Amino acid sequence: MTIDNHDQLADGVTALNDEAHELAEKARRHLWLHFSRMGAYSETKEIPIMVKGEGCYVYDIRGKRYMDGLSGLFTSQLGHGRPDLADAGAQQAKTLEFFPLWTYAHPTAINLAEKLSTLAPGDLNRVFFTTGGGEAVESAWKLARQYHRLHGNHGRYKVISRNIAYHGTTLGALSITSIPGMRMPFEPLVPGAIKVPNTNFYRAEEHGDDIHAFSKWASDEIERAILREDPDTVAAVFVEPVQNSGGCFPPPPGYLKRVREICTKYGVLMVSDDTICAFGRLGEWFGANKYDYVPDIITCAKGITSAYAPLGAMIVRDAIMEPFLSADTSFLHGFTFAGHPVSCAVALANIKAFEDEDILGHVNRLAPVFRSALETLTDLPIVGEIRGEGFFYGIELVKDRDTRETFNDDEAERLLRGYLSGALFEKGLICRADDRGDPVVQLAPPLISTEVEIEFIVETLREVLEHGLTKI
Repeated sequence: MTIDNHDQLADGVTALNDEAHELAEKARRHLWLHFSRMGAYSETKEIPIMVKGEGCYVYDIRGKRYMDGLSGLFTSQLGHGRPDLADAGAQQAKTLEFFPLWTYAHPTAINLAEKLSTLAPGDLNRVFFTTGGGEAVESAWKLARQYHRLHGNHGRYKVISRNIAYHGTTLGALSITSIPGMRMPFEPLVPGAIKVPNTNFYRAEEHGDDIHAFSKWASDEIERAILREDPDTVAAVFVEPVQNSGGCFPPPPGYLKRVREICTKYGVLMVSDDTICAFGRLGEWFGANKYDYVPDIITCAKGITSAYAPLGAMIVRDAIMEPFLSADTSFLHGFTFAGHPVSCAVALANIKAFEDEDILGHVNRLAPVFRSALETLTDLPIVGEIRGEGFFYGIELVKDRDTRETFNDDEAERLLRGYLSGALFEKGLICRADDRGDPVVQLAPPLISTEVEIEFIVETLREVLEHGLTKI
C-alpha cells in the first residue's frame, strides 16, 4: 500500500469516527429511547447506532457487525435488507400512500384480511387492524366489553391475565400486563385486571415432576379466579401461547385446551395474544395452530410484516362480530394509521415469501437443532433451565443449579446490566438479558437463521456465561 493510500484510509476512518461522534451527540441531546436508562449514556458510553441490516445481521455506524439474536424485537422474521418487501411498500406508496379504514376500505387491507382469515384457525374470519401489538390488546379488551354489553351483560368488564405477563403499554394493555415495576409509575390503572399464576413449571416445586398435575392446577386457577370474581363480571382471559416475559414459558400439556373449555363454560372470551408467537416464531402461523385450540380473538403484530412496516391486527370469530352487524351498531374504536395501505402491502409480500420459501418448514426442521445446541450450555453452573419453542428460547440463570437458588436484586443488576448485556454486545450478539421475573437470557433469531448462526449464538453465550458467576 502506498503512503497516499494509507493517508486516504486514515482520512476515511477519521471522517467515519467524526460522523459517529456527531450522531451520538445528537442522540444524547435530542433522542428519547424507549425502556432505556437515558442517564446511563455519557461521553464514554455512546448510544449504539445501527445503520444497516443484511440477513441475520446488523451493522453499527462504525461498521461493526452484530448477529441479531432477538430479530429486532421479535419482529424481523425474514431478516434484514430484503428488496421484495421494501419494493412492495414502495409500489403501494406510489399508487395509494394512505387512506383510513374509517368508513372506507382499500384493496391491500381487504386482501390481507382475507388472507389472514385463511391462516387463522376455526372461524376467526374478521380482521380489525391496528398499528401494533399493544393497540391490538387494547382493542381486544374494549371489544370484549362492548360485545358483552350488546348481549345485555353490562357487568362484564374484568380481564384475567397471568403473572409477569407483558401485553403492552397503553393504559388498558398495561393494566393487563402483570409486571409490577412497569405498572407502579402509572397507577391507578384501569380497574378490573385480575392476575393468575403463569406456566413456569421450573419454579413450581409443589408439583414435583408431574407436569400434567401442574397443567391442571394452572388452568384451574383461571376457573377459580372467574368464580371468585363472579362469572357475570368477567369479560375476557388473555394468554400468550408461549409467555414472553419471565423467559419463554411454554404451555404445559393440555393447558390451553383446558383454558378454552373454562372460557366457554362461563361465557368468557379467550384472547390469544400472539404478538410475538405468530408468523413462524413457533413454527406455525399462530400459537393456536401449534397447540390446537380456537380462541375467540387473536391479537398479533410484529412478524406480520417482518418489521418492514408497522402493523398489528385483531382477528375475531364470526360469533363475536355478529352483534356488530346490526345497521345501527359500531365498534366505537379505531386508529388513524391502522391498516395503512403500505403496511398491508408489505404484510402480503411477507406472507407470500413465507409460503414461497417454506419458512415454517425451515423453522420446524431447525428448531430441534437450535434446542439441542442451547442444551449443551446446561453444563455451565449458572444455567438453570433452557425453555421455549421454535425459534423462541429463554435461558434461566441461577446462583446454584442444584437448589435452583436465584439472584437477589443487587446481584441480578450486576450480572445482567453490569456484565452480560455489555459483554454479549461487545462480542457481536444482540439478545435480551432480562429480570422481569428471574434472570434470563432470551433468544429469538430471524427465522432464516441457519446452523451457522446457531453455532455463533451458542459459542458466544458459552464464552460469556462461563464467567457469569464471578461477576456478582
